[in-house]
Amino acid sequence: MMAKRKISLNELSERVDLTLSNLSILKTGKAKAIRFSTLDAICKALDCQPGDILEYVNDEKRTHS
Repeated sequence: MMAKRKISLNELSERVDLTLSNLSILKTGKAKAIRFSTLDAICKALDCQPGDILEYVNDEKRTHS
């Protein structure tokens, strides 16, 4: 979605007031959780819906694969 909107990680970091390292953790899928306020800020900055940037992965399938 960032590429589609032509927004860099640095620019998004500034827009949502989140550190680059925390935003990178979210981007790489290594985050275990996200605050709704953070998700809201990212969706506003990228003009998208949560489903455009989130994917559900069943933990049971991930650990057994």
